[in-house]
Amino acid sequence: MKLITISASVLLTISLTSGACSRANTASAINTSGTQAPQTSGDLYYKVPDGWVAGQPSSKMRVAQFKLPKADGDNEDGELVLYYFGANQGGTAEANIDRWISQIQQADGSSSKDKAKTESLTVNGLKITTVDVSGRYTAEMAPGSGKFYDNTNYRLRAAVIEAPKGNYFLKLVGPAKTVGRWEQSFTDYLKSFEFK
Repeated sequence: MKLITISASVLLTISLTSGACSRANTASAINTSGTQAPQTSGDLYYKVPDGWVAGQPSSKMRVAQFKLPKADGDNEDGELVLYYFGANQGGTAEANIDRWISQIQQADGSSSKDKAKTESLTVNGLKITTVDVSGRYTAEMAPGSGKFYDNTNYRLRAAVIEAPKGNYFLKLVGPAKTVGRWEQSFTDYLKSFEFK
């Protein structure tokens, strides 16, 4: 019995070790200081800008999440999340852009779609569609929760990255001033995406 327990323990150790090894071979995020942090994004590589604070992804669908420290005068940090749901999952770029725009309401009741700025670009062979819209952030806090954010003077920057193994979805939301503070680093982050 003791021998079986030891063997099972050894097998469990081997199994955990080989799992750790395979995770270590997945994509890496490289910050500007050159250090590497393992990511679960498979074959999508990117550089993490200085000043962004990496957090532990709170679900398996989150490849990475970052806190973007608040600007002077703002009460909250910005949050950026990179999602991957699997091949052929998560919807089209257009459907996601429309959904993100609908999460922002205008104080005067006008259409956020009319105020949103969208752009399509190609970065290292990847098609990326972006949206930038400001107003009152009213997204649902968690799918199916029935609870909604109600944050005025917010800004949402988001993108769909079309990669060979499926779409990645990137969403940054926070107080408008804070998101503006990180404008250049957000652009640099997008331009660093590479599929290998």
